[in-house]
Amino acid sequence: MKKLTPLVISCLLVFGAAACDNTSKTSESAPGNPNEAAQTPTSQTTEASQKDAQSDLRRRQLNEDIRAREQRNNATGGDANRAAGDLASEVRSKLEANIPGGQLTVSAAKDGVVTVGGTVPNQDQIAKIERLSKEIKGVKSVVVKATVAPPKS
Repeated sequence: MKKLTPLVISCLLVFGAAACDNTSKTSESAPGNPNEAAQTPTSQTTEASQKDAQSDLRRRQLNEDIRAREQRNNATGGDANRAAGDLASEVRSKLEANIPGGQLTVSAAKDGVVTVGGTVPNQDQIAKIERLSKEIKGVKSVVVKATVAPPKS
């Protein structure tokens, strides 16, 4: 039993570390990191993503998630120096709620620099990325590497 316990604990730690290495993505088909080129989505994928993102329930969920994180941050001092994971997750939620059909990947650094890559259906949505990202407390600058890729028919 004494030999089994450390084995089980180390397996759990390795699994936990691997699970925490996820990048924030607005869809399953978004690239693995912001520097990767994204595939042009099919029209079915875009339509399904748009219906989900534009549903009132989904928007309320994303906005509540952002609000809860902001309240938690304010309860812990409200400082603008936020954990990179929190920044990436909040920016991803904000973009997912406001840029339907986008296949975006978000990464953040400790210094508040957020990088967004992937594809969006039109140029207007590219222009929204920086403005929406900067609405999140702690985001100091945004690097937009996303491109316009209309859905394939």
